[in-house]
Amino acid sequence: MDIVYAITPFLAWLTAGTLKFIVNSCRARRLAFGQIGYGGLPSNHSAIVSSTAALIAFREGIGHPAFGVAVTLAFVVIMDANSLRRQVGKHAAEINRLVGFNKDYDLLRERLGHTKVEISAGILTGIAVAWLIH
Repeated sequence: MDIVYAITPFLAWLTAGTLKFIVNSCRARRLAFGQIGYGGLPSNHSAIVSSTAALIAFREGIGHPAFGVAVTLAFVVIMDANSLRRQVGKHAAEINRLVGFNKDYDLLRERLGHTKVEISAGILTGIAVAWLIH
């Protein structure tokens, strides 16, 4: 295996995570270490899977079977980020509201999924990283 296929998604994850930290820090007007994790702009998951699909497209072409597999995987991950994980976050917010200020209860993380804008930014980040690597 060409090592670039392993390095590219890692660099996409690192790039998206760094951008997300910068965006969250600018919004909070302080270093946003407490907001590291799921959710936010750009989507790390979308950046990772789109960088892999884009790198395969750039190097092997869109007719290669690996590109079809990568696009399918990307579709599943992106749909999960937008639907399932987003709904889990909404449920967590409601559970936290119902529990109130009970000190015996650890609040659930509410920011889990992504909006379409966050996903789109992740896809663009992934494609850009793959293009730079290629």
